Amino acid sequence: MFDLAELAAAVAVQGAVARVVIAAHDGSSPREAGAAMLVWADVTRGAGQSGTIGGGALEWEAAAEARAMLADGGHRVRRVALGPALGQCCGGAVTLVTEVYDAGSLPVAEAGVVARSVDGRPMPLAVKRLLDRARGQGVSPAPLLVQGWFVEPVTAPARDLWIWGAGHVGRALVSVLAPLPGLRITWVDVAADRFPDAIPEGVTALPVADAARLVAHAPKDAEHLVLTYSHALDLELCHRLLSHGFARAGVIGSATKWARFRSRLAALGHGPADIARIDCPIGDPALGKHPQAIAIGVAQAVLSHKAIPLLKEKAL
Repeated sequence: MFDLAELAAAVAVQGAVARVVIAAHDGSSPREAGAAMLVWADVTRGAGQSGTIGGGALEWEAAAEARAMLADGGHRVRRVALGPALGQCCGGAVTLVTEVYDAGSLPVAEAGVVARSVDGRPMPLAVKRLLDRARGQGVSPAPLLVQGWFVEPVTAPARDLWIWGAGHVGRALVSVLAPLPGLRITWVDVAADRFPDAIPEGVTALPVADAARLVAHAPKDAEHLVLTYSHALDLELCHRLLSHGFARAGVIGSATKWARFRSRLAALGHGPADIARIDCPIGDPALGKHPQAIAIGVAQAVLSHKAIPLLKEKAL
């Protein structure tokens, strides 16, 4: 997907930015169609880039070519075989579209789609039909290179994910999830010294003594992961989330802990169906109880848009 906000932010800082995207692929490829990276020439720190099209020799050569285009601008379409010339044995091929943008050439989406010519040809009927479907039916197309035009859907709105607790598991979870696109992470704990010195880019850290009161400020369609140092705080967060509304929620703990929580939440006036919307335990017990292992199991569920736990376990 085309992240217009990310591109605009990079252009605002760097001036000219090249965007390299996998427009199509045949056979095996290191990334999917639509995977992109931004490349720029940072005069203070040297060359810079963000994102990835799969790493390795393919990315290194594509970044070098993109950087060479920055001065003159323009665009380029190139098919690259993933074979011996790149020191690879994937056996496939990718088509790369490289475009240079500045403040005066940032693209504008129409009906959630960015469509543009990459070889100067007029818009073909196939693209007109895709845009008509996007406008009339709200159907977002997959990235498509057709008859000299490249069509991409814009990045979907970020999912709001609130992570409550900055202990070992909270830190591990943020480190796994923060680099991923499509997530807007709010990280809450009771004191600033509970957070690491460096907060990952794109993560909002909120140290608040009365952390539970922040539930009222969370979007009602947010997802929540509750893993604080305190069972009492975990329970209070569950109570407030059930009163406030949420899309998904999961709590770290054991089956015994959750049985007690269910009883307490029922006493606070919440019905069984509502309480059952909160998942506990979370993570995949097959991966173990190391904080990073728990984080990987929870992250997999978040990415797959499933209920937050993967498997149940007797104790954590």
